[in-house]
Amino acid sequence: MIYLALKAAISGILIAAASELAKRYHGFGALIASLPLVSVLGMIWLWNAKPDAENMAAHSAATFWYVLPSLPMFLAIPAMLRHGLPFWLALTLGCLLAIALYTAMTRRSRQRPSSQQVCLC
Repeated sequence: MIYLALKAAISGILIAAASELAKRYHGFGALIASLPLVSVLGMIWLWNAKPDAENMAAHSAATFWYVLPSLPMFLAIPAMLRHGLPFWLALTLGCLLAIALYTAMTRRSRQRPSSQQVCLC
């Protein structure tokens, strides 16, 4: 239980630090937020729980493919804000776009035979 609380505290501190930096230094805050801190921390926590190279390789490759559908969201939200949409609406629509792209990618990967799936091994 202490380990779980420690993981949550470290993760929360990093997110809070990124948001505080973004208030003062937009570019630097965006840089910190764009770093794959959640992925790296997740890999560290996973490795500590199960130090298995094949498991980590599969996790890392899957993480790469799941990042791709989220990228258009980061283009759509600023475009919507610049066209006058309220923040919460733009954020909601951006998240819905990401969800739709995640869904499409997941469905498409299930339709392919496993021999045709991309692996970065």
